[in-house]
Amino acid sequence: MFNVLRYSAVVTALFLFGPAAAQDPQPEESTGTKSQEAVRAERFMVAAANPHAVEAGYVILQQGGSAVDAMVAVQTVLNLVEPQSSGIGGGAFLIYYDAARDEIIAYDGREMAPAAADSDLFLDAAGEPLGFWDAVVGGRSVGTPGTVKLMEVAHTNHGRLPWADLFARAIALSRDGFEVSPRLAGLLEGDRGERLKTFDAARDYFFPNGEALAVGQTLKNPAFADTLEAIATQGADAFYSGEIAADIVAAVSTAAGNPGLLSVDDLAGYRVIVRDPVCQFYRSYDVCGMGPPSSGALTVGQILGILEHFDLPSMGPDNVDAWHLFAEAAKLAYADRGLYMADSDFVRVPTRGLLDESYLTSRAQMVDRDRAQETPVAAGNPPWREATNYAPDLSLELPGTSHISIVDADGNALSMTTTIESGFGSNLMVRGFLLNNELTDFSFRPSRDGRPIANRVEAGKRPRSSMAPTIVFDEAGELVLLVGSSGGSAIIGHVAKTLVAVLDWEMDVQSAISLGHVINRNGATDLEAGTSMAGFEDALLARGHEVRVRDLNSGLHGIQVVEGSGLLGGADPRREGTVMGD
Repeated sequence: MFNVLRYSAVVTALFLFGPAAAQDPQPEESTGTKSQEAVRAERFMVAAANPHAVEAGYVILQQGGSAVDAMVAVQTVLNLVEPQSSGIGGGAFLIYYDAARDEIIAYDGREMAPAAADSDLFLDAAGEPLGFWDAVVGGRSVGTPGTVKLMEVAHTNHGRLPWADLFARAIALSRDGFEVSPRLAGLLEGDRGERLKTFDAARDYFFPNGEALAVGQTLKNPAFADTLEAIATQGADAFYSGEIAADIVAAVSTAAGNPGLLSVDDLAGYRVIVRDPVCQFYRSYDVCGMGPPSSGALTVGQILGILEHFDLPSMGPDNVDAWHLFAEAAKLAYADRGLYMADSDFVRVPTRGLLDESYLTSRAQMVDRDRAQETPVAAGNPPWREATNYAPDLSLELPGTSHISIVDADGNALSMTTTIESGFGSNLMVRGFLLNNELTDFSFRPSRDGRPIANRVEAGKRPRSSMAPTIVFDEAGELVLLVGSSGGSAIIGHVAKTLVAVLDWEMDVQSAISLGHVINRNGATDLEAGTSMAGFEDALLARGHEVRVRDLNSGLHGIQVVEGSGLLGGADPRREGTVMGD
């Protein structure tokens, strides 16, 4: 049984700002981690990527709202204050724990390919893949947004306060203005800023009077306030039909140089899918997350399932052996991800086989404790796989995205990762919000060497994602952890590292989030610059790893339930996240 602790009141809050982000390299730049303490509370808690958004969710929880009520408030404010990462022009995955019913529900609000799209969407006239930024900027990359419908469906099922009330803070901030944060201002520099200037609406908003927004400048967005008021009073239908939908389609279909295929019928026909969560048993814990079209829970589950064959708890985070094993497990998991994982409504993903205990044992036996495997490692042969001979998909998502973790006073909990894909999405701005570039998460190539690629573009299909919103339960079924991250294809590694740190090394959630990153996506092993992980470079090189010491800018936000101590919250010091609890 999945049971959650009940809490009594104590108030605590923390506002912590991270460094400004870099201009354009992949992954986004950070300056290492800073030391900070976990936030403590007893009754409820919210952790997210910006203080304004966290405060909006906190107020809703104070008013007796549910975790989903608070999520709607957090998401709409995030759209305003960090528009480069998520919002109503994008999509999300929500893992929800209903305490009263002792039930986990996975809501798929991922964007969809338009009905007119086909496998040639990202091929040029010669049949070759477009350059990445040639595909991203403009209408071609825009999928049918899912976030508004996800918020409405989740609120219908789990909300407590009136729908319209949940938009009040975002509307007020849009009309009255908010201070531009260091992260948003920093992202307007360099090539990103130049791309935004390509389109009038984005240029006028982010570069008023021809100058980029500056840190601390007051920014208002009355057009977004009008959009939110329509959704607040008329529901999601105001977004998916009528004038807003028409304006979205017009922006996509007339985008200069790169028009897209989105139609009013695509918007009107969008639906949220309730899916079975994917859970992996790790030591004495159940680790649950989002299955296909996300590769997050499956790939994290495979990493953990392989690592379970090794005594990581005795090694600890200061032992290079642990990180060698972590990187080797990740290579194997990412190899399977590239071959098998895609939208399960279009492809028979061997979910059960990929997490099969015997299969993971066979994969673990490929790991040499003293020597790195040469990359790329080949995908395995899990049981229950479809006979179709797929080709591997070599595409990787760029960093972006945002994560929200919430526990309410009744013990309901949610872990939601939300995105418009890479920073500033498609760069198309409509009625005060940016549209996603999510279709570039599909493979640009439909096939390779005569074999189809599972994650190829198809009409109505949802592109594969690395988003990994996660909820963890102990052997008694008690809630112990919520966590998720931003970071493109590195999300999987960020989340897996945090899980190992909490579950194996008994770190509190803040220490686990702050711990330096080690990422391997079936290639080089990346060590986070400015952290203790960089000190393992020589030892890993000696074992045969290709090593890169680089900036790894995650956006982890988590809440830990500790028996006898209530709630502990953690926000990623690499960004501007905060935690508030009561």
